[in-house]
Amino acid sequence: MKDEYGQGAAEYILLFGGVIIIALVAMNIYSNYFSNSNTFSAKDDAEQIRSNLTNKTGL
Repeated sequence: MKDEYGQGAAEYILLFGGVIIIALVAMNIYSNYFSNSNTFSAKDDAEQIRSNLTNKTGL
């Protein structure tokens, strides 16, 4: 029989490491959006999306 007690701990370390890396990459991607925007306004965002869709579809 092989001693496999440390295998579970190593798998958890790799799993949590992957989650941390994904979180850091997401923070890096979205940091420009959060740093350039002083206020968050759902109304302004919705209006911008509507205008972009209208301009692209020609309605």
